Amino acid sequence: MSKYICLFCVVVAVISCSVTKNNTKESWISLFDGESLAGWRVGANAGTFSVKDGAIRVNGHVAHLYYDGPVQEHSFKNFEFKADVMTTAGSNSGIYFHTLFQESSWPRKGYEVQVNNSHTDWRRTGSLWGIADIKEVHVKDGEWFTEQITVIGKRITVKINDQVVVDYTEPPGVKREEGMTGRLLSRGTFALQGHDPQSTVFYKKIMVKALPD
Repeated sequence: MSKYICLFCVVVAVISCSVTKNNTKESWISLFDGESLAGWRVGANAGTFSVKDGAIRVNGHVAHLYYDGPVQEHSFKNFEFKADVMTTAGSNSGIYFHTLFQESSWPRKGYEVQVNNSHTDWRRTGSLWGIADIKEVHVKDGEWFTEQITVIGKRITVKINDQVVVDYTEPPGVKREEGMTGRLLSRGTFALQGHDPQSTVFYKKIMVKALPD
């Protein structure tokens, strides 16, 4: 009887380890410690980004803050990403994914999800910039909201406060026009955009859930 008991215990232990491993891989992981820019990297105009009251404050000349930390070795293919965001009046920013660090200028690789409730650019928060744009304003300046991006295969879903605002599937063999050739799904990291000195935007609770390839 003791032999069977031992065998049963081993089987339970193996199953338990397997479940724990899977839950760890597919659980939400924080990319921002709320106190510093540890795990993030910025090139030119680094002063555009700072930490204030537990959030990343974005204000200054064009710059991009790239996640460069240990999670997934900062290379994501299929994932769920979410962040709490707050804009101020007339501000513009964005969240890039499947991108790659650049020292300066607008990222050439990856997609941008718009953060903009009242800037002169008509593409509003949640737009897949230049690819699947929306004109509707779903949230207000001066209020925290959650922006969530999910990529599974060739499908990109963007939610604002749990409401789907973009559901886009990248067509097979799609060719982008000049200046947009890097807007293709592949894999890469995330980046927060500093758009201009008149824009001030805040990010906190930046989380990712890696999904199986």
